[in-house]
Amino acid sequence: MTTRQRQARLALRHRLARKAATPEEAAESVVALHGTDPATVFLSAGARLAAPGPEPVERALYADRTLVRMTGMRRTVFVVPAELVPVVHHSSMPAIARRERASVLKVVAAGGWDETRLKDVEASVLRLLAESGDATAAELGVLEPRLREQFRVAVGKPYEGVVSLGSRLLALMAMDGLLVRRARVSGTWVSGTHYWGLAPEMAELAAHEAQAALVARWLAAFGPGTEADLKWWTGWTLKDVRRALAATGAVAVELDEGTGYVLPDDLPDEREEVVAPEPWAALLPALDPTPMGWQARDWYLPPEHRAELFDRSGNVGPTVWWDGRVVGGWAQRPGGEIVWRALPGADVGADARAAIEAEVAGLASWLGGITVTPRFRTPLERALSAL
Repeated sequence: MTTRQRQARLALRHRLARKAATPEEAAESVVALHGTDPATVFLSAGARLAAPGPEPVERALYADRTLVRMTGMRRTVFVVPAELVPVVHHSSMPAIARRERASVLKVVAAGGWDETRLKDVEASVLRLLAESGDATAAELGVLEPRLREQFRVAVGKPYEGVVSLGSRLLALMAMDGLLVRRARVSGTWVSGTHYWGLAPEMAELAAHEAQAALVARWLAAFGPGTEADLKWWTGWTLKDVRRALAATGAVAVELDEGTGYVLPDDLPDEREEVVAPEPWAALLPALDPTPMGWQARDWYLPPEHRAELFDRSGNVGPTVWWDGRVVGGWAQRPGGEIVWRALPGADVGADARAAIEAEVAGLASWLGGITVTPRFRTPLERALSAL
């Protein structure tokens, strides 16, 4: 499968060339929206919506609850369509939660705590939320004072610090599928303060069934992709990835990076090749699921520019796209002005510049004066925001 065919699939399936009507469609197009940085959810949805803005996303998250913010693959916070919650949870979270519980127990053991005492606090939190409804971490700390107890972590290391029990335990309970993050408390949609609430009941799935279902979703949105791409995106073992690929009936195709996989009914000889749309432009935010969707990125991002657009932990910054490739980066100045810069050597002619400037104007319009600073700063974003 050629690079050009992959770029055409990306444009259409990720709703970048043909926009989605709803936030739910936008999220489904990329399986899940990254939610570690609260602004990413709104900006990623906005880049894919025919009528972008924070209101429909907030309604889906907090009123209709058709989108759910949860901890998922690689311990990352995602926003996923509600029907996908059991798949994401059972595919990845039990193993992650076991490791996190062991880590929390190790931290609190230094303060004389054991598993029995920890479980007693968990039961108390569940009881309080059942009685009083959703609450912030601070409010829960008043109702259950043990959540405010503090413990030292990384003792003797340069990054030694103090954490509260609540900061670790509430996140662990979310990983266990007991709690969910509800509506934001105050401020604008870029605020990261939220309410905790009881998680709704979840359908049971065997791990291998959930993994196969999640890989099928990923292949439909991101395929073709390699085993390495899937291993990176899911955080699973290679054995789990291969088992899930086999369960979907995935078919091998040749890519520039080696062997990739697509769903059995997604081969070019089984259906007409995806017809490339008209050239398109997009401004995608930091942590957007499209540039984060593959480990091997040379087919849409020149490798010599990766260090400018990613931080040292592998988090992507704001990117400018033209016709299936990353051609630059963008940022906001402190006053809210959006600025962008083409990467050296990028093919950005007059048509591309006009389309990108139109995206800049559209984004500025629906932001309405809100300034977004990514949680994870990258070299190009820092340079542009300081201009």
